[in-house]
Amino acid sequence: MREILSDLVAEQQALDQFLQRINERQWTLPTSAPGWSIKDTVSHLAYAERFAAQAIEEGAAAIKKAKITDLETWTAIGVAEGREMRYQQVIEWWRNSRADVVDALSRMDGSDRVPWIAGDMSARAFATLRLMETWAHGLDVKDAMDGLLIFDEEEDDPIADTSRIRHIAWLGHRMLPYAFSEAGEDFPAGGIRLELMGPRYARWVYGPEDAEDVIKGIAGEWCRIAVHRLDYGATSLKAEGENAEIALQVVRTY
Repeated sequence: MREILSDLVAEQQALDQFLQRINERQWTLPTSAPGWSIKDTVSHLAYAERFAAQAIEEGAAAIKKAKITDLETWTAIGVAEGREMRYQQVIEWWRNSRADVVDALSRMDGSDRVPWIAGDMSARAFATLRLMETWAHGLDVKDAMDGLLIFDEEEDDPIADTSRIRHIAWLGHRMLPYAFSEAGEDFPAGGIRLELMGPRYARWVYGPEDAEDVIKGIAGEWCRIAVHRLDYGATSLKAEGENAEIALQVVRTY
């Protein structure tokens, strides 16, 4: 758990630092999520983290009590709550909520189970889910601010992918059977192999070595289609095999 929690905190802090560069008026800028501003996006993150902390503390009772029948309706609750706050309150809400989640997960083993909206998952997978959501919504925020901020040449590029996306790549691959099922497709018995190049030419491989269906390409592109921020047709990803082609169309991390 130490590795994934360290990367989760780093991803959250990176987005937090980016948000510090945004002035009050810019918090109202629209993102690529229809109807959502930057403030709405951070409100959603805060609301989701608060609920995640409750799910860990209270167990299945928290999920049952929420009576979530439609994910969009549930998501809208957090956005509406944030619209009643100043942006400084929203970011503090997010900070406090995410800290509660990390603290709770730090006392768990990676194999411990955590109840969630789509079903129970391991604590490790749950931490990865929180990192994925932070990264995906961070993309929305950064896209909204495209061209509006100037960065020092000696700074690390705040837009560039980091090695932390390996967790999202893993999650996208791990959830392929679920993604196939949700799309009404049969997941291949031989599995699907993923061969990716991450930042700084890192090589990340997931899936059976002898799989007939293989996906190859840039990790950042795979992660973006997995979180539905990029259409697979706009990537350089290569699919070998019919099921690999289907995987590029149906992959999802939530």
